Amino acid sequence: MPTLPWTVPNTPPHGTEVYVFASRFETRTLWGALRFLAGTPAVWRQIRRSPGAYGATLKAAPLKRTFWTLSAWESKDALHAFARSGTHGPASRGLAPRMKDSAYTTWQASSDDLPLSWSEALRRLP
Repeated sequence: MPTLPWTVPNTPPHGTEVYVFASRFETRTLWGALRFLAGTPAVWRQIRRSPGAYGATLKAAPLKRTFWTLSAWESKDALHAFARSGTHGPASRGLAPRMKDSAYTTWQASSDDLPLSWSEALRRLP
């Protein structure tokens, strides 16, 4: 599973500002990476049903134990509601002890710029 394609759960209005979130996670062990992968389908289904989700993609390098996410949201509140609810909340808390490193970044973009590019997200991530 190298990269999940950009998925559009909700079509944003043209010309509106969207809240963008990008992350990088590195697990301590290959077992941690496998657990990350095992939880991905359920979290992906949650994204598809999330109010305020305008798009999401995942890039995975499981043998390097590294994963990147990139998503666009109606607002910061919509992202936080997703992160705390459904499958994502328990999955992220369960994986926390298995993480070696993580990085996050956010920015504003125009809905007309969707889908977002991985090159832009990787440039912005520390």
